[in-house]
Amino acid sequence: MKRPAPTQVEKSFKEDEIIVSKTDTKGIITYGNQIFIELSGYAEKELLGKPHSIIRHPDMPRIVFKLLWDTLSEHKEIFAYVKNLSKDGAYYWVLANVTPSFDALGKVIGYHSVRRKPSKEALAAIEPIYKLLLGAEKEGGMEASQKVMEEFLLSKGMSYEEFILSL
Repeated sequence: MKRPAPTQVEKSFKEDEIIVSKTDTKGIITYGNQIFIELSGYAEKELLGKPHSIIRHPDMPRIVFKLLWDTLSEHKEIFAYVKNLSKDGAYYWVLANVTPSFDALGKVIGYHSVRRKPSKEALAAIEPIYKLLLGAEKEGGMEASQKVMEEFLLSKGMSYEEFILSL
């Protein structure tokens, strides 16, 4: 599937709307609620069975997703601000809470993501940081981006999640 070219058009959703999706352990979409389908711009049949990265915006630093997957691999939940890309090239920001889903024996069988509308203040704080991370990534790869993130968090005296939850 060809990725859409990003536009400067921003999509919005209401503060009381919650975006929900579920994936298998490889990040393949197994469920999306109606608001997820509407914002993504894809039909449900176009989303199901596809990697969740189908909606990854190119403005998102890869280090954020590495951190997300590293945290999930430890069977922990994570909060992250994510800029998503719709099928028509528009974008929308979310505050994502991603958690592992377990079977009766405690084995991870997938992931459940609940996304809310972020505050304007949180986005004003996160966008310049993500631009720095993306710039470092373009210059020196993910290792450079990770170094910038670690230095930033050290300067704040916080973990990534503590920083995200402080916004």
